[in-house]
Amino acid sequence: MSNDQQIKDMVKQKYSEIALQDKADNQASCCGSSCCSTEVYNIMSDDYSTLEGYNADADLGLGCGLPTQFAQIKKGDTVIDLGSGAGNDCFIARHETGETGKVIGIDFTPAMIERARANAEVRGFNNVEFRQGDIESMPVTANVADVVVSNCVLNLVPNKDAVIKEIYRVLKPGGHFSISDIVLEGDLPPAIQEAAEMYAGCVSGAIQKQVYLDLIHDNGFTAVTVQKEKAIIIPEDILSQYLSADEIKDFKNSQTGIYSVTVYAEKPTANSCCGPDCCTK
Repeated sequence: MSNDQQIKDMVKQKYSEIALQDKADNQASCCGSSCCSTEVYNIMSDDYSTLEGYNADADLGLGCGLPTQFAQIKKGDTVIDLGSGAGNDCFIARHETGETGKVIGIDFTPAMIERARANAEVRGFNNVEFRQGDIESMPVTANVADVVVSNCVLNLVPNKDAVIKEIYRVLKPGGHFSISDIVLEGDLPPAIQEAAEMYAGCVSGAIQKQVYLDLIHDNGFTAVTVQKEKAIIIPEDILSQYLSADEIKDFKNSQTGIYSVTVYAEKPTANSCCGPDCCTK
């Protein structure tokens, strides 16, 4: 992809199509993209079905972790979900924050917003709302959220630094985030790195794990912790769409690792730090 806008347009188109599919269709592919595998399972996502507040109609099988499970959401909290899709994480967050809290889902795909609002309306969830917008420039005022969650979304955004800055802006002092994402250790083969379908499938848009953690530190967050990490194994029939047999062998023998990580971090309280410029790692 030649520039950030083209990448965003491609991702928006792909996820507009996904919004019209059901979970079974999405689980036959890698993170809901079109790179279908004969190994019919989602290579990224964890099982949400045991979590309180889970709604099967809102689960499109697009995530790569369970950030709401680790998010330490309390009754009465205001929670923002980045890339809220059909509303799955928002509804689980609502169970945790209760009737006295508020949940705001943000997604830049109109079809996803429409589906999520319908899911909320049919369940009578009047303290859950969905706003259309870019997570690099959230339609939310500053210092409003106690908790920010996101599931397999930042890796789809070209300007990850802008997203992390926005998370810092919208969190209250003392607030925190729990975000699941795809990161790398080592370099992907160029054919995978450049493939649009793999970008929409959450893999080729990922950055190095240490770079990802450094961005969080550099933007003023503290108590940065990897809450969970698991290796992602791409099925060979997906790799074969982009790589030759020899290239697949080389890739498997390389030190490159693709991981799902769930990362926690805190925005310092007002009396402990003035923001990114005065915080140190």
